[in-house]
Amino acid sequence: FLQSEVRCARFKGIDVTDSFIDMKVLKGNIDEQIDQAEKFVLNNIKKSAWIVPGKIPREEKWEYPPEAIREAITNAITHRDYQSTANVQIRIFDDRIEIWNPGGLPEGLTVKKLKGKHESIPQNPLVAKMFFMIKYIEQWGTGVNKMIKQCEKEGLPEPKLEDTKSSFIVTFRKSKIKPEDLQKLGLNQRQQEIIDYLKKEKTITSTKY
Repeated sequence: FLQSEVRCARFKGIDVTDSFIDMKVLKGNIDEQIDQAEKFVLNNIKKSAWIVPGKIPREEKWEYPPEAIREAITNAITHRDYQSTANVQIRIFDDRIEIWNPGGLPEGLTVKKLKGKHESIPQNPLVAKMFFMIKYIEQWGTGVNKMIKQCEKEGLPEPKLEDTKSSFIVTFRKSKIKPEDLQKLGLNQRQQEIIDYLKKEKTITSTKY
């Protein structure tokens, strides 16, 4: 299938009209596409590292939970509409990651149902069975809830799910506060540093402030 590709791009900014920092078109076997797409994302997002007093190994944290990103990529490749001439797309912006899957949800499923208890309805049964056999998916209809829990665990907003009928889009955000919202406030450097601190630590004391 010529359309069985994954188009990946890291944009400089928050819009698709902004210039590219990095771009790749992934071809080949679809299981390899999953691994290559995950690698592209990890190469284009930040990872913080710090030393905890009393511990030898350093602590590390990605901007987005890799498990949730891989789940979304795997779902997109597994359940996409292979009759569509569109490609799976991974769009990385300064404030979010969007994963576009050609084709909407199967009949009987809605975004609301995906967040609750629901059965597994694979769009491509043979592809889903193959991924189940190599342990890439579980076929229990739990993928979306896993992504939500992983983001909540990292203190990130719940992934946004959109069904446009022609595409299914999963959006991961770094924060509920958008950069453009902060820019409108006209914060000085010290105030911006406090916001960055709160995003990571969640709370701040008067002394620390």
